[in-house]
Amino acid sequence: MKKNQLMLSVITSLLVACTASAKQPAKVEFLSSANALAAGLPFSEAVRVDDTLYLSGQVGTRPGTRELAPGGMKEEARQVMTNIKTTLEAHGYSLRDLVKCTVMLADMSKWGDFNEIYKSYFDGRYPARSAMGVNGLALGAQVEVECIAVANAGKG
Repeated sequence: MKKNQLMLSVITSLLVACTASAKQPAKVEFLSSANALAAGLPFSEAVRVDDTLYLSGQVGTRPGTRELAPGGMKEEARQVMTNIKTTLEAHGYSLRDLVKCTVMLADMSKWGDFNEIYKSYFDGRYPARSAMGVNGLALGAQVEVECIAVANAGKG
């Protein structure tokens, strides 16, 4: 009898441990701050899944408008990176929390111009990155960047 009680106790403990460690469903939030993107667009500025923030692609529009920053590729790139920084900060993240960026360029010959601006937003600790040439971007933009950030990644 004691052997059966011990076995039942072990099984019960295992069941309780398994139930307690069962992963909770991911917490998903669809976010918009209106600090960077114009209102009325058919997508979220960012989506937070637990501690990970997925940013929609940003082009170099002036905050709250659909007007590209004047001055060419470098000024659009600067505005893109400023918009990303603004979006991150609006949701409690920073550039140091970025872990991945995808860069889309309308003209790959401008890759060096983009990199010059991009590097100035980091302190030598860069997120993983992909860059590709594309055949057209929204609003006739020269560059679009989408990113993924993880809360407190910059603290490590």
